[in-house]
Amino acid sequence: MRFGLNLLLWCDTLDDSILPVLENLKKIGYDAIEIPIFEYDAAKYTRWGKRFDDLGLARSGVTIRLPGNNPISPDAAERGLGVAGNKAALDCAAAAGCEFLVGPYHSALGQFSGSGPTADEWRWGVDSMRQVAEHAEKVNVTLGIEYLNRFECYLLNTAADGARFCRDIGHPRATMMYDTFHANIEEKSSAAAIRALKPCLSHVHISENDRSTPGQGSVRWAENFDALHEVGFNGMMVIEAFGLALDKIAAATKIWRRMYESEIQLATDGLQFMKQEVAKRWK
Repeated sequence: MRFGLNLLLWCDTLDDSILPVLENLKKIGYDAIEIPIFEYDAAKYTRWGKRFDDLGLARSGVTIRLPGNNPISPDAAERGLGVAGNKAALDCAAAAGCEFLVGPYHSALGQFSGSGPTADEWRWGVDSMRQVAEHAEKVNVTLGIEYLNRFECYLLNTAADGARFCRDIGHPRATMMYDTFHANIEEKSSAAAIRALKPCLSHVHISENDRSTPGQGSVRWAENFDALHEVGFNGMMVIEAFGLALDKIAAATKIWRRMYESEIQLATDGLQFMKQEVAKRWK
């Protein structure tokens, strides 16, 4: 098992101000980081990839799609922009040495139709993501598609949705990630959700119900870790937490109050929590 932390706790773009944080995370004991990929400059990510190598940090990347480049839009041109955006993010992920590109890039974040997905939207989503998966194969990055709670998207809201989506795409690079925050809202049973994802599960976000320090809230942690062990998960467990460091991220995640002592304290306590839970089960 490798343990990582999503850098959106500090930044939404990579610049030199994050270097002391990276050094600290490595010192604390992290194996990996998850980097934001919201700008498409492959040369920049190549430079950062070398820095990550020097620090000995594995990495995944995270990206999103927004209105205007929605892969399930009824407008074919807009769907094309969504596919192109995902391919560009994959190129940057590959340049940075990321093993996975994760996130809710299956559809536009925060855009709603007033009802659930139509048959056409599902078909467009599958077709769009199959094109992205084919490009992922070319650049040797695996997709970790993320289902979100119903307040953030409407195409994929449950593990069952995600498993069906991957089956319909039918490409080995199209896999699902599991996020404890979204599952805590949408799933009647976290264990059943993880079992449903077993054939396509590649990546896990460890995220508390209030998006702060894992292990200090109301997520049913024993159920989650027991099920992850049961299905044989042995990939990256990445803490995804949000705070007040970035105005744009705080607004998007609806974080208005400070819920931890400091970002580094969250990172330290969260890593200890993950390692303790894994040590109880994975021998």
